[in-house]
Amino acid sequence: MADADLDFQTGDAGASATFPMQCSALRKNGFVVLKGRPCKIVEMSTSKTGKHGHAKLELRQCGLLDRNETLPPSLSPSAIQRRLSSAHFRYSQLIGIQDGYLSLLQDSGEVREDLRLPEGDLGKEIESKFEAGEEILITVLSAMNEESAVAIKAMAK
Repeated sequence: MADADLDFQTGDAGASATFPMQCSALRKNGFVVLKGRPCKIVEMSTSKTGKHGHAKLELRQCGLLDRNETLPPSLSPSAIQRRLSSAHFRYSQLIGIQDGYLSLLQDSGEVREDLRLPEGDLGKEIESKFEAGEEILITVLSAMNEESAVAIKAMAK
């Protein structure tokens, strides 16, 4: 009897950047997908089951990556499933700013120069601290194949 050929080919399964979860399991500060964009749940309220059907869940959310975009509240039955986004935070040291893009030193030692300087107060704060010579860490948030700088903090000395 011949040995079985155990040489398998690998492939990409085309995995989604989202996963399903029942609305009743959602929590404040969680991440949900609304109109194809990752959002952070800012506030939520539920109504009790009544004569007009199932309990309802009202979500108020803001854009996850830009934080300024406040979206209109969404109302849905608590028994249905919503798509959630998995989000990952990474910290990188700021080593330069050039033409509106950040130069970041990653944990692996590689320099990354493709992340745009955020607009608004956060971008101004990053520029002012960098020009003052402070060493800072940039918090980079990744969700649904998009990335953005969302926070800064001083490096430990």
